[in-house]
Amino acid sequence: MIPSFGDRLAAVGADRGRLCVGIDPHPGLLRDWGLSADGAGLREFARICVDAFADTAALVKPQVAFFERYGSSGYAVLEETIASLRDAGCLVLADAKRGDIGSTMAAYADAWLDDDSPLAVDAVTVSPYLGVGSLDPAVSLAVEKGRGVFVLAATSNPEGPEVQRANRTDGTSVAQYVVDSCAAHNAPFVARGGFGPCGVVVGATVTDAPDLGELGGPVLLPGVGAQGAGPDDVALLTRGVEPLAFASVSRGILRAGPDVGDLRKACTRQAAAFGG
Repeated sequence: MIPSFGDRLAAVGADRGRLCVGIDPHPGLLRDWGLSADGAGLREFARICVDAFADTAALVKPQVAFFERYGSSGYAVLEETIASLRDAGCLVLADAKRGDIGSTMAAYADAWLDDDSPLAVDAVTVSPYLGVGSLDPAVSLAVEKGRGVFVLAATSNPEGPEVQRANRTDGTSVAQYVVDSCAAHNAPFVARGGFGPCGVVVGATVTDAPDLGELGGPVLLPGVGAQGAGPDDVALLTRGVEPLAFASVSRGILRAGPDVGDLRKACTRQAAAFGG
């Protein structure tokens, strides 16, 4: 049986710390690193990040939009980055936030989760706001291939609550429904004593967060560092589900670049704060 993404993530988190490091090549950050804001600068930025994080971080998260903005050259760099990270044994999460219906959702799933795709990663972020059931092609392929999905549940942007905290007819919030739906996908893995492949994204700065106690899968917590949240906030939100709770830090680590050694040290310091 192929190990589930949840089990693989828990194992690497216990070894390297429960930290997800973002690769976010903002144009301003490229300039801060002395690099050009073009395909060549992007390639060098990504190479430095791979050298710093591939054998240091538990989970690395390229932000797809900052590669996509350079068109085909950006996607070429993204493919190289994913391959280099995975060749080094690092788990890779594509922050793509894909969401659609039917055959289009299936195509997105194939792009990010199928073994034969040049973009194949260990997990991908997806949006449930065309209906949680619309994500079934991605969840099914993740189960089949031993990969994972992170479903947006309760995000920290100010526009999110008007949708995510709205109550359904049964009185539960939309965010809680997303979490409970993911828990249902994870239940067979939990019954076997493991963790499932269906994770959720919950902002570390969120108040009135959904209950994660029955999720049985990964939790990604952006908003740590530059957005104001810290280890205590993460601990409060994820009490009882700590083995699969991964704080996500991008700018707070990338500001230490471009020196590879300094980036490694920043990553190690952050990981130590989250169980590493």
